[in-house]
Amino acid sequence: MWDFPLFPETATELAGKVDAVYFGELAVCVAFTALICILILFYAIKYRKGSTANRENAVTHHLVLEIVWIVIPLFISMGIFAAATMVYLEMFRAPSNASEVYILGRQWMWQIQHPNGKREINELHIPIGQPVKLMMTSQDVIHSFYIPAFRAKQDVLPGRYTSMWFQPNKAGKYHLFCAEYCGTSHSQMIGSIYVMEPADYERWLSSGTQTQTLATSGSQLFKSYGCSGCHGLNATVRAPLLEGVYGHPVPLEGGSVVTADEKYIRDSILLPMSQVVAGYKPVMPTYQGRISEDELLKIIAYIKALGRNERSGQ
Repeated sequence: MWDFPLFPETATELAGKVDAVYFGELAVCVAFTALICILILFYAIKYRKGSTANRENAVTHHLVLEIVWIVIPLFISMGIFAAATMVYLEMFRAPSNASEVYILGRQWMWQIQHPNGKREINELHIPIGQPVKLMMTSQDVIHSFYIPAFRAKQDVLPGRYTSMWFQPNKAGKYHLFCAEYCGTSHSQMIGSIYVMEPADYERWLSSGTQTQTLATSGSQLFKSYGCSGCHGLNATVRAPLLEGVYGHPVPLEGGSVVTADEKYIRDSILLPMSQVVAGYKPVMPTYQGRISEDELLKIIAYIKALGRNERSGQ
């Protein structure tokens, strides 16, 4: 019995759109290939040696034909470009209500942590019908988080944060791969994605040993590393307050402005002299080599929570 699918199943709406672009391009390639092959065979037979075909007054140019074979492929290629661009933008613009999950890639495993503190290794449980955004970084080399059934793949880079999102529409278990060669045990860096009914997901999320939320752990790290001594309300050193900073513009020395996203917060901790806030002295020490990627994710989650509390008036 045939049990070798040429394509993985589609478990998100976006997967169907990605397939539509792919099969559209494939159809265009097949059509042009068939047309060219048919014309080659036709003229090879018509003008074969010994045929009686008239070879006099051969056409050297044909303006209308030249315009047609330039304009038609141009419109087809631009149509493919427009369709692919719309799908691409949808893939990388996560909805504002997407729940965030933090991914840390390392040789050779995926360390996954939910906002409530629940951890997973090489497994990711998510609810069906709800958007999920992954915030990802690597502890060592370049990895690539790849879920074929979702048609979703994103490189995971050391020293940077990348993201991807999806909204599964079919419950089940799906394969997770690292799609970037990352060392001798690269082939073992695999896992599973479990798409669950919302009620089952909530039960799973609250099961097991209860742990601190990422934001709470980040708050403790924020204090233990002495950050509150400068960035707190009663600090003795004048430093920028962090309440409500996430997602907002930050003016820098020199006149430039940046948005306080995950990358900005990370760089401010590890490379504080690279982006000094306007009106403040460059006195913050670097924490590079002193703080782990896992701890950075927790501190960032805490600062993001400060931003949410500020906007909600809490």
